[in-house]
Amino acid sequence: MGKCILVTGGARSGKSSFSENMAKSYGEKVIYIATAVAFDSEMEDRIKKHKESRSKEWRTIEAFKDIDGIIHKHGEEYDCFLLDCITVMVTNQMLEYFNYDMEYVKIEDYNRAEESIKVQIGNMLEAISKSPADTILVSNEVGWGIVPENPVARAFRDISGRINQIIGQKADEVYLTVSGIPIRIK
Repeated sequence: MGKCILVTGGARSGKSSFSENMAKSYGEKVIYIATAVAFDSEMEDRIKKHKESRSKEWRTIEAFKDIDGIIHKHGEEYDCFLLDCITVMVTNQMLEYFNYDMEYVKIEDYNRAEESIKVQIGNMLEAISKSPADTILVSNEVGWGIVPENPVARAFRDISGRINQIIGQKADEVYLTVSGIPIRIK
């Protein structure tokens, strides 16, 4: 069965470049799973830059949930999945869970949202474990800064951190990128 590889690090640490270079070793039989949604011009620019940096031969699927279905459907015909990124996937799932209105969310609501996200992550990890293709997952380490003042940001930080822990435990390999330098930690 295929490997699960987690690449994590801070913002602009070189995670995507390292992951893309790793995926290039698989040749053209790569599916790039893009989890971002262009909500504003800044995100549009980020998506554009990501598209320009990756191989034109790769197939791109834009999705932030039900990733297990993509892996089940295409795992036999492709050698590698590259999902960039888990953190954006968590953001989009949180927003969708709350119907894009997070103004009056309570702690119990965050807990239910996290459980929903954990189900999605569990399903994805199960699909990865059964797929013959390797999967590279990119994620941000968001808990290394100050504690956010905003309760939504604190909930996001906490959920993302716990999701990274779940993936890190299941992953066959884990890399931390710092200043463009990847360090294998598992």
